Amino acid sequence: MESPLLLNGPPISCRACRALLNPYCQPDLQSRTWTCSLCRLRNQFAHELADLPFEARPEAVNYEYILPPLATQQPYVFLFVVDLCLEPENLAALKESLLVAMNLIPPDALVGFITFGKNVNVHEIGHQDSSSSYCFNGLKSYNADQIEKTLGVLSGDLKAHRRPVQNQPEMPLNPASRFIQQLAMCEFQLTTLIESLAPDSFPVEKYHRNQRSTGAALNVATNLLSSTFAKSGARLMLFTGGPCTYGPGKIVDTALKHPIRSHSDLQKDPAMLKQYKKAAKFYEELAAIASKAGHTVDIFVGSYDQVGLAEMECLMHRTGGTAILSDGFSTAIFKQSLQRFFNRTPAGTLEFGLNATLEIKTTNNLKLSGIVGHVTALKHRTPFVADKEVGVGGTDTWKLGGVSVHSTYGVYFEPVVEATQPFGIIQFITSYQHSDGTRRLHVTTSHRPSLQPGQNLIEFFDQEAAAVLVARQALHKVLRDNSTDAIRWCDKILVDLCSKFGSYKVGDARSLVLSQNLNLFPQFMYHLRRSNFIQIFNSSPDETAFYRHCFLTEECMNSLIMIQPTLTSFEIEKEPEPVLLDSLSIRPDRILLLDTFFHLLIFHGSQIAEWRRQGYQDLPDYEYFKEFLNQPRVEAADILVDRFPLPRFIDTQEGGSQARFLMSKLNPTTSYKNGDDLHILANGHTDSGAVILTDDVSLQTFMEHVNSAVVKPT
Repeated sequence: MESPLLLNGPPISCRACRALLNPYCQPDLQSRTWTCSLCRLRNQFAHELADLPFEARPEAVNYEYILPPLATQQPYVFLFVVDLCLEPENLAALKESLLVAMNLIPPDALVGFITFGKNVNVHEIGHQDSSSSYCFNGLKSYNADQIEKTLGVLSGDLKAHRRPVQNQPEMPLNPASRFIQQLAMCEFQLTTLIESLAPDSFPVEKYHRNQRSTGAALNVATNLLSSTFAKSGARLMLFTGGPCTYGPGKIVDTALKHPIRSHSDLQKDPAMLKQYKKAAKFYEELAAIASKAGHTVDIFVGSYDQVGLAEMECLMHRTGGTAILSDGFSTAIFKQSLQRFFNRTPAGTLEFGLNATLEIKTTNNLKLSGIVGHVTALKHRTPFVADKEVGVGGTDTWKLGGVSVHSTYGVYFEPVVEATQPFGIIQFITSYQHSDGTRRLHVTTSHRPSLQPGQNLIEFFDQEAAAVLVARQALHKVLRDNSTDAIRWCDKILVDLCSKFGSYKVGDARSLVLSQNLNLFPQFMYHLRRSNFIQIFNSSPDETAFYRHCFLTEECMNSLIMIQPTLTSFEIEKEPEPVLLDSLSIRPDRILLLDTFFHLLIFHGSQIAEWRRQGYQDLPDYEYFKEFLNQPRVEAADILVDRFPLPRFIDTQEGGSQARFLMSKLNPTTSYKNGDDLHILANGHTDSGAVILTDDVSLQTFMEHVNSAVVKPT
């Protein structure tokens, strides 16, 4: 979507339905009125208006109003919650990244700092002549009143007006200024604090994990922010390197003999499932507090082990937060992703907005079913809300929390059959706090023509967008039910769609023909069934939660890459070209570049790998071979420029252990299951492609079953 046109001043709204003036309204400057495109009510223009407002012109379907800040609004707040139960090397790398982050935050932003190990420490950074902290027991869960009383954020001494630093703007009075202070005023204290961080001093028994009170730290941080900066944009940024083992939100005991839960454990072990649900409920309560206050929770993980992201995922899901999953804080994935998190626009402002709310208005021939995305429903219902809910429904207004250039939402509508209007209009109104201190109202108005008699609905079918929307809805079913039900639901959607819009003879599976607008949809569904969003085999609960969270964030093309990864072929004396995501694409003399969004993998065929092992690229006469080996790396570097979070980069070859990342994504046209029909060579290849050891059915077999189900007599 193109950048919106910026307009200063408040919008013009309909006095009945509160829809905003848009190009589909009917203005009349002679009578100084305009007719609302949604409810058809005639409204009066302001008397001082001399010309037609830009919002009523045809080119203004996407615009943004710049409004004064709300009375409760403060500059952006960043509350850092840092895990001290880390190895010294991992903690040193995290400290280095935190210092870099401080340089990326706007100087007028407010910053707070909390550390935790066995206990939770809220650091006082608002005084230049002292450095102290308030300690909370990591075994307890505190409410907002207890935290306010302990920290004294409502006491009279904190309400005393502080003298501002010279040449710095005077900050609005806030009782928590000792703990959350303007960065420009506390930069020295904060830098000194970060540099002095040391691993948690509580001893760790042999064969035991650290006593880590992640849940208690989030509890203190969430309630502190909601008490002092409610209805103002704030980010709670958690940096953790291990599982919560102590206090509320605990996911595992400290003893290493007790393993961290897996998907299998949650299905078969009632005790682990009970502990999982208890922790998830605790984090759900914190997510409700943060969402109500308009705050966003981000989780940055630097650990080989699981940390409980599956239980904490609701914190990000309901507040529009970000998840970064890495093996350690010294990795490029974490460091570069954290820097991109603070990316700036050309105007120098941060790329994300906070405390966002979305309201959707429609004409009476459309009903709003719901949204699938990182949202929380607000209690606001109109007659145009459908009874049948999809995702988060039952309302026309949602709390989004944090929004960025990556944020997308799947919105589902239900057409009203008896409506006679020739078109439908949808207006998306997003209100959020901008990093420059203003309030923004982003308005997009969409015009949807109704289907005319004689028109075929499939002519307007967008199979790429449909695949992503079906995947989002399936993912919602997975989170609510289980993966088996979601797979069956996807199969039913596919069979019903092909039955309705395909051409076939009843009982003849080979007669099914799909139109050009529909012919790729079955393979999207095939890869969706095998994806990490539906299948949980060979993934931990934390990895599954991370994949699903990213999928519900990204726009259509990136979501399609997650469903069906792209595969690019490189051959000597040939231009790079996309090839099928199929085992037939593997050749000894070919390099493949796989992009799954989460991984970028360069796969060298057996012949290329052997030449590289013998060092031909280092010989003067084989300069062309060196350039050939570098081609996929250049292509991968172009992909990495805008990708967030940073994907894991893998360089492997045929027979290498990490080649499994490629093999698991390929359609197994040539697998051991059909080996009797293939001429298998000594190197494991067939005459065309490589043999894949999998029990998954191929796309061809899958389509045979789909065709049979479609043409089956009813």
